[in-house]
Amino acid sequence: MKTKIYKANSRGHAVYDWLDTHYSFSFADYYNPDRVHFGNLRVLNDDIIKAGTGFGRHPHDNMEIITIPVAGQLTHKDSMENEQRIKVDEVQVMSAGTGIFHSEYNNSDEDANTLQIWILPKYRNIKPTYHQAWFDPADALNKWQFLVNGGNSPLQINQDARISRIRLNAGTNVNYSFLPNAYGSFLFVVEGKIDISGQLINSRDAIEITGSSEYELKAVEESFVINIEI
Repeated sequence: MKTKIYKANSRGHAVYDWLDTHYSFSFADYYNPDRVHFGNLRVLNDDIIKAGTGFGRHPHDNMEIITIPVAGQLTHKDSMENEQRIKVDEVQVMSAGTGIFHSEYNNSDEDANTLQIWILPKYRNIKPTYHQAWFDPADALNKWQFLVNGGNSPLQINQDARISRIRLNAGTNVNYSFLPNAYGSFLFVVEGKIDISGQLINSRDAIEITGSSEYELKAVEESFVINIEI
């Protein structure tokens, strides 16, 4: 098994009037030749959007875009006439395909924290789609809960990838098994501290795992982890 740790303080960082964001991979004005992508995973941005602000209307094409709220809420509007609010324990997926315009605005009086994930598509120029679903947090306690392309999840994207989450009690050990021909996993620790093969991964750190069919992780303390299998 091969691993590579991305320390939280080594990420790209940008601050705007309305946005405080950290980049796990090269994005916008941040460029690191060693961190351009992980397989088909192109972007993992850890965004804090100030209350009363947000991403104005902008275009995307030929990208699978997944939004996972960590705190607060956003209002989504797009050129397919979708308008929905997305909150904690909900996940939003868009296949941008031939092209889509959308905005994400924080209409609340508290800051919102979201993880925005971009995955390169399997097929280009498909018809754009948008879907959103709620997930019971109880189903993520000490077991993997599939959010996208796995288990009983209603959310699918145009790529051979699975996204899951888990909330771990301190001292809990869990295994994860890859699908055949998987490239690897990119794990992002939202909260807490985990141990993988004697390596400690802290809050907002990430670790990539390749060269294995499965791995085990242990929660050193109560933890919340997002797993992106590519």
